[in-house]
Amino acid sequence: MFDPREQDEADGPDDFEVQIGNFLAYSVPLWQGSDYYSQLKEQWLPYYHEELRLKRLDRVRGYCLNNLHHIPLYIERGLYFQSFDRLYNAFREFLQALFIARRTYPIAYNKWIHEQVVEILGLPELYEQVSHLFEIKHFESGEITDKAKEVEELLEKYAP
Repeated sequence: MFDPREQDEADGPDDFEVQIGNFLAYSVPLWQGSDYYSQLKEQWLPYYHEELRLKRLDRVRGYCLNNLHHIPLYIERGLYFQSFDRLYNAFREFLQALFIARRTYPIAYNKWIHEQVVEILGLPELYEQVSHLFEIKHFESGEITDKAKEVEELLEKYAP
């Protein structure tokens, strides 16, 4: 039922862990006509197997770093919106790597960030650091590159 798919390196995170989390970890079935749901929970909870986890963490970190390392190149060419897009995708990939590294299923990568980082992961200090990442005073400047460096530092610290 759950199948990790190949993703494009510039598209942001896939929804593999989100699907499992929302279907199994954070939901309650209204009715069960068989033991299929229980079998899925046994297979995927508390987290999927270690070999796949390490492979996915490595891949997601690589995608995140790829996005972050393209930002200065785009800034040099005046492609600020493309740089911002890469920053946003890298941030969501950072969240994906964070959850994979901590063997915890996310709810989403673009909403309920406070609840997930503070309450589910228990990292209020991290939330304080990420809550300002998209505050940019001068869009057509090197600020996005500075934000990319911050995301890379967080990736190395919280999802090595």
